Amino acid sequence: MKDTSHHDERIAKMTVASVYPHYVTKVEKKGRTKEELNQVIEWLTGFDNSTLEVLLEDQVTFETFFKKAKLNPNAKLITGVICGYRVEEIENQLTQQVRYLDKLVDELAKGRKMEKILRVG
Repeated sequence: MKDTSHHDERIAKMTVASVYPHYVTKVEKKGRTKEELNQVIEWLTGFDNSTLEVLLEDQVTFETFFKKAKLNPNAKLITGVICGYRVEEIENQLTQQVRYLDKLVDELAKGRKMEKILRVG
């Protein structure tokens, strides 16, 4: 894969609060809810609603967000292409984690069943 160090650095420094409203808009436009979005985020990171709210208010970067997260052991089951990259082939761990989140939001917006998104069974 081509050198993406500048791209990885940009993602690391981006705040979750700057992206979260776009996630909400994307899923709501497709008939899903903010609650479903938060459920997906909690599945991936372990952050409940109150913790997520604090992290958003504190304007944490994706780097801090994922350092504090307890990544779901089934996150490695998230595969496919997002933003032109195959998530399972992304070498930078943080970038891969952010793309996991992007992929889950995408699946939610596309109307995929919650049990499929959360890799149940």
